[in-house]
Amino acid sequence: MKSMPDCLFCKIVKGEIPSQQVYEDGDVFAFRDIAPQAPVHIVVVPKGHAASSVADLTPQNSAAAAKCLEAIAKIAESEGLGSGYRVITNVGQDGGQTVFHLHFHLLGGKPLGQLVSVSN
Repeated sequence: MKSMPDCLFCKIVKGEIPSQQVYEDGDVFAFRDIAPQAPVHIVVVPKGHAASSVADLTPQNSAAAAKCLEAIAKIAESEGLGSGYRVITNVGQDGGQTVFHLHFHLLGGKPLGQLVSVSN
């Protein structure tokens, strides 16, 4: 698997930085966010540095995103999120992305409410 030496999530996947792991398979690693935005807040990443964000997905690397989404369904079930949850991915600085390794946030454990509409 491709890894970037200065990438925070690559270091977490390799065990160089400790995390509270909740899921791992051959392709995906998931851990609890250190600054949770909901009672359940799990970061789900492909083990390899397949892309910086969903904006970089191509037919050659999009399987990494699919594997993460498949894992999210399993993790949500194991975390007891049957009544619902939210999956978020941030893209670019304006989108709030701080780690440039493809990843998804799984949030749940309480009613998350509606997203706010912004008028022009």
